[in-house]
Amino acid sequence: MLLFLLAIALAMDSVALSIASAAQNPKFSPYAAVKISFVFGFFQALMPFFGYILGIRFVAFISEIDHFIAFAILVFLGLKMIKESRDERKENLEILSFKELILGAIATSIDALSVGITFSFSHTDILYACCLIGIVCFVLCVFACYIGRILGAWLGSKALILGGVMLILIACSILIEHLKLI
Repeated sequence: MLLFLLAIALAMDSVALSIASAAQNPKFSPYAAVKISFVFGFFQALMPFFGYILGIRFVAFISEIDHFIAFAILVFLGLKMIKESRDERKENLEILSFKELILGAIATSIDALSVGITFSFSHTDILYACCLIGIVCFVLCVFACYIGRILGAWLGSKALILGGVMLILIACSILIEHLKLI
């Protein structure tokens, strides 16, 4: 259940961009929705794997404090997402080239790289986690494109706030679990 919530939280950057893109473009097509969603989902799935590989190299050195590191990373990312929700920048991915879309997908999945590092501290099945994160991101982004067309741009920042709050709650859950407070 936590992994599913984490996947939703990680997708919120991509969801916000999907909503904004669809809301700003009156000629937004189903093909564009699938293309954007696939690229975002692919990178959301790929980046935790890279983070996991990086984290594996360091797990022996920091196993005593891994829950504090996971907590700090997730809280930082959650606060960053909430702060970014205040930005008025909106990107129109429909008119961007494929190269620019890839760069946008990498930028929105950097937080997934950090989360992948935290996976290396636990016994997370990384392939399952990556697949779940990618699929959840893809599905949410497809829906977000259609929501953006219907509801407009005002929902974009609310998606980032929700994702940030979810990451902070997951961080607190990890810390409470490892400190055996509950």
